[in-house]
Amino acid sequence: MNDVPERQQEYRVTELARAAGVKVRNLRYYQERGLLPPPRREGRVTWYSQEHLARLRVISGLLDRGYAVSGIAELIAAWEQGSGVAELLGLEEAMTREWSREEPVEIALEDLAAMFGHEATDAAIRRAVELGYLTVDGDTVTHVSRRLLDGTLALVKEGVPLSVVLEAGAFAQSRVAELADRFVEVIRTHVIGAAGLDHRPPAELQRIAQAVDSLRPVAGDVVNAEFARAMERRVRAELGEILSRDEGPGPQ
Repeated sequence: MNDVPERQQEYRVTELARAAGVKVRNLRYYQERGLLPPPRREGRVTWYSQEHLARLRVISGLLDRGYAVSGIAELIAAWEQGSGVAELLGLEEAMTREWSREEPVEIALEDLAAMFGHEATDAAIRRAVELGYLTVDGDTVTHVSRRLLDGTLALVKEGVPLSVVLEAGAFAQSRVAELADRFVEVIRTHVIGAAGLDHRPPAELQRIAQAVDSLRPVAGDVVNAEFARAMERRVRAELGEILSRDEGPGPQ
């Protein structure tokens, strides 16, 4: 049993790799790229500290979240310069956490065909895959959203061709992408600011993360409210036009 307190414990390279759950060659690569500080040398033996272990765990966590090694090097450089990497990671999480709470639906391909009947053509399925609504794995299909699937099925049951629903979805995707671009630009310009995120003090990074997190539901609320108002105006206009046609010409 090792009686050395954990804060003083040191590791040989193989011990450090084992404790961090990484391969020795990866550890050496991180060190070559400057992600790890040099170890303490005692003759021909190198010793790594708890700080090295903590750093390796940070690196592994960032890799799991999709960061490239070069990006991790920049974050660690910011950390070492006192820019507050913990707050920077908190901001990254606030900005990239899932913005929707959609529930995927996994069903058999034959069940999907039964749901949509003759509308479930090969061409329609291919189009749904292109639009990102479906993924097909053998005889199993996964739809990205139960709400979208239920809405599509409701429209088809009312007589709207599936191909028309899909093209309406494609149109909506393009317009929503424009809205997302505009919202991101507003955040970048007026919340983050022209100075960007480099060399921001930790307290400032934390403030930005909190602001972004609080604004997350705003985007959806604005879009929903404006769409509802537009639908109300459009439906009233369409209804008025239909009624005026049905009334026909007045008495001569």
